[in-house]
Amino acid sequence: MILRGRTTGSLFAQLIALIGLSLVAAQVITFILIFNLPPPVPDFYRLTEVAQAFRGATVAVGDRRPLIIRTADAPPTELLDNDKADAFRQSLAQRLAVPVERVVIGAHRGPFSDRRALRILRDRMSRQGEADEHFLIAPFEVAVQQGDRRWRIVQPEPGVGLSAWKQRMILWFVLSTLAMAPFAYMFARRLAAPLRLFAIAAERLGRDPRAPPLELKGSKEIDVAVKAFNEMQENLRRYVEDRTAMVGAIAHDLRTPLTRLRFRIEGVPEDVRAKMAADIDQMEAMVAATLTFVRDATRHGERTPLELSSLLESLCDEMAETGSKTEVANSQKVVLEGDPVALRRLFTNLLENAVKFGGAARARIFREDASAVVEIDDDGPGIPPEEAERVFEPFYRREPSRSRQTGGIGLGLAVVRSIARGHGGDVSLLNRKGGGLTARVLLPIG
Repeated sequence: MILRGRTTGSLFAQLIALIGLSLVAAQVITFILIFNLPPPVPDFYRLTEVAQAFRGATVAVGDRRPLIIRTADAPPTELLDNDKADAFRQSLAQRLAVPVERVVIGAHRGPFSDRRALRILRDRMSRQGEADEHFLIAPFEVAVQQGDRRWRIVQPEPGVGLSAWKQRMILWFVLSTLAMAPFAYMFARRLAAPLRLFAIAAERLGRDPRAPPLELKGSKEIDVAVKAFNEMQENLRRYVEDRTAMVGAIAHDLRTPLTRLRFRIEGVPEDVRAKMAADIDQMEAMVAATLTFVRDATRHGERTPLELSSLLESLCDEMAETGSKTEVANSQKVVLEGDPVALRRLFTNLLENAVKFGGAARARIFREDASAVVEIDDDGPGIPPEEAERVFEPFYRREPSRSRQTGGIGLGLAVVRSIARGHGGDVSLLNRKGGGLTARVLLPIG
């Protein structure tokens, strides 16, 4: 298997580079916004306009927030504190013809302390010929005490939502984020590509232990992981082959002493000789079944696209010709990559078990997520839940008293599970409500 990534060098270094570039880009965008966007010009109000509001006249504010007037029992507590505060109060008191001690100007320190904004504001008023006009910057509260000792307060209407300047800032940040997103996506994809291909290779190993070594080009960390992966795969392959070869050799070598035993029992009394011959026949059958199992396990079958419903229907038709009750119902067309010979043996074993112990077999095929599911039902007695896994062990038979004609050698389900897991899937046995058993085979489609 050759899967080529697109990254080189250390993965750690690439991650540091990605984070560093993101921080630098964010700082550059921030500096561009700060030094190129004009500063926000706050809403400002001339003292003349404030005096008009106190007199009840309509003040033309343009795009500024309108001035509102209200009555309160106490003046503002946060007072305007600068070198022009007294001049503001005296000018307003003179315009309203009230004592200066009855005028209070409250001002909240807002975000508009940028000197550039104030300079722009003064320049604008100079162009309008109002350089000497006093003005207040929102938010503020101007209070004048009335004869009943209550206070009339003029202030800009509280703002709702974001100002135009804030909206522009947010829009700039959103646009810059969208501009950077494709580059971040491509960079992240380059980093993730070798890991994704590595995961595909690991998943393929589970379905095909004899897959060729992985050749994945990527970062230094990926190269180390690929080397370890290939060593692990080779060790697993050797381990399985060695154990399989050992079992085959043992089974093959057992034939010789069994043959000698068959000759030596000729002189044994008839009643004893028959029992001994039956045991020898059973042992020879087990040896033959073991050799067949080993031969099939070591056979490198070619995997081709296979349509499961057609395979099941052909098997059921062949068994029906011999009088077995088998059928395929509610089948979906599901195609997967598999070994036709091995899968044929898998389903043949399950169908024969269903007919042998349940009298009939009903198969169905459907797709579940990314897997093909084959379920074979029978009407037999089922199995105890505690033996649902033990029946897949080699040479295990639920009833040791069964003969080879009724119970078999005990390798049928072991072969079934071996083939299913060799394709990256599995098989399980489930008792059905109302009686009977369901053999459920799960095979990945990918």
